Amino acid sequence: MASELADSVQYADRIVIPYHPRRIVLYAGDNDIAAGKSPERVLGDFQAFVEKVRASLPDVPISFIAIKPSLARWPLVEKIRQANRLVERYARDKKGLDYIDVFSPMLGPDGKPRQELFRQDGLHLNRAGYDLWVSIIAPRIK
Repeated sequence: MASELADSVQYADRIVIPYHPRRIVLYAGDNDIAAGKSPERVLGDFQAFVEKVRASLPDVPISFIAIKPSLARWPLVEKIRQANRLVERYARDKKGLDYIDVFSPMLGPDGKPRQELFRQDGLHLNRAGYDLWVSIIAPRIK
């Protein structure tokens, strides 16, 4: 079973809160969309995660990494784009929330995912994909 945002909500008391992190960087939503959940549900689950964390850690910044485009899940791209837009809008005016766009830089000139960023399965990132993410994410969380 693949991890979904609802799992992060359910287990936040075990996997996040006890560690009193200085910042939370969350990547989730990809498996949710693949499992048939709506973009609105992704947003709702992210909101539930934020509320649960904020109840115990009110000042900890939370960064949401955009749901990535992938070759394997390209037929779902419009739902992914919509989920990303919803989360970005939600985070935009909230203190301590940040949306990090990895989606756009992963697209090539043809508007499709850059094949060189993925393993053979077309879903999981390879070293080049993770290097790209680090170059985008690291400056935002320092």
